[in-house]
Amino acid sequence: MPVNASLTFIGAAQQVTGSCYLLQLNQQQLLLDCGMVQGADQVREWHKFRFPFQPKEIDAVVLSHAHIDHSGLLPLLVAKGFKGKIYCTPGTAELLPVLLKDSVNLYLKDLEWQNKKAARAGKKIQEPVMAVKDAERVSELVQTLSYNKRGFPLPGVELEFADAGHILGSAIVQLWLKGKQAMRKLVFSGDLGNPATVLLPAATEIPQADIVLMESTYGNRDHQPLANTIEEFATALSEAYDAGGNVFIPAFALGRSQEILYYLALLYRQGRLRQRLVFLDSPMAISITKIYDDYLHRLDQADLDRIGYKKGMTLEQLLPMLKLSESIEDSMAINRVTHGAIIIAGSGMCNGGRIVHHLKHNLWKNTNHLIFVGFQARGTLGRRLVDGEKRVKMFGQDIVVKAKIHTIGGFSAHAGQAELLQWAKAVHGEPAFYLVHGEPEAQAVLQQKLAEMGIVAQIPIKGEVLTF
Repeated sequence: MPVNASLTFIGAAQQVTGSCYLLQLNQQQLLLDCGMVQGADQVREWHKFRFPFQPKEIDAVVLSHAHIDHSGLLPLLVAKGFKGKIYCTPGTAELLPVLLKDSVNLYLKDLEWQNKKAARAGKKIQEPVMAVKDAERVSELVQTLSYNKRGFPLPGVELEFADAGHILGSAIVQLWLKGKQAMRKLVFSGDLGNPATVLLPAATEIPQADIVLMESTYGNRDHQPLANTIEEFATALSEAYDAGGNVFIPAFALGRSQEILYYLALLYRQGRLRQRLVFLDSPMAISITKIYDDYLHRLDQADLDRIGYKKGMTLEQLLPMLKLSESIEDSMAINRVTHGAIIIAGSGMCNGGRIVHHLKHNLWKNTNHLIFVGFQARGTLGRRLVDGEKRVKMFGQDIVVKAKIHTIGGFSAHAGQAELLQWAKAVHGEPAFYLVHGEPEAQAVLQQKLAEMGIVAQIPIKGEVLTF
């Protein structure tokens, strides 16, 4: 018997970013995630963006984790009138202010630059669609809920988070939806973690559900074994050192930067790190690393033992050559270092941030090495470089690509195909599966693999409405 609910696939439907789903039940509206599509001209995108619902009419938001492609539209949602509660884990609540304030500040800075350009051309300037106060308001609306505890975001809706093992605070969302005569359990996987990811546990298996929204980022392939990944990483670093240049690693400030610092600390402890300077060139990554430091003692002890962690130590102490580049001046000074340095900078897909400036100054030098350690979405500079483009345009200039490009997929914080299939198989109750957060090719392969296991999965399109 139906519960008279509907679910609209607003974002991350046949694409990897922009996670957002609208649940309607008993004249109430709840959002699962409110993420930003990455890889576009964000200044222009913000101004023409329109929510396909009225923000004032949204009663609550349930957030799977803090990554911008899952949370980045929250300040705009608040700016447009949302006043409900935002439910997330304590870890996510600590990370959100850092990410959202940075995101809004970047938008405002880019808008200022665009407006100066427009004014010089005699064109109309644009007023900001949101402000830093909107990001701050998001934190005021947050209601935390620890893993494996029940919460009640709305009448007729029960919520429980399970650990997704993706990043600090990441969660699998479990919702029990009660209609007048029936109840359904909806599970949203969020981003399921790679079991090999350091410091975090494997994603929690969910024993029962009626409806499952499952991510499919790597639905068409498995990651190589972690030991192979570490060897590939060490080889690339050593090769770069011998070439007489520097290593540039585009990395997301949240999760990936901390993992890379961990692996560098591991190689240092093993006596295999030849570089004598490591720059973390991202104010946001630095702030997030300090949050991770506060949680280290609660994370995977076996992983911590491998790098000689003692209670109270920080990642900076575990990697003595680490330099934190907070200011713009610190970042610019890195360009004076021509050999023997590793520079970790955002953004992870090279669609903004300090890494773009480093690439402008270094991509054309054949002594340098660029190491990609994460997924590169379509439309991003990172994807174009991974796909082998030999010339790219940056800041209005044509830049020839002579630096050696490495792509190391085993560091992914997303589950590979085998882990996705295992997770899906563990869900009993003949649930209806819907594949989200993936590109069509990966989803089609995963759909076929699930079918071979007797699991029927649909691939919804953007705007599709599911009723149940």
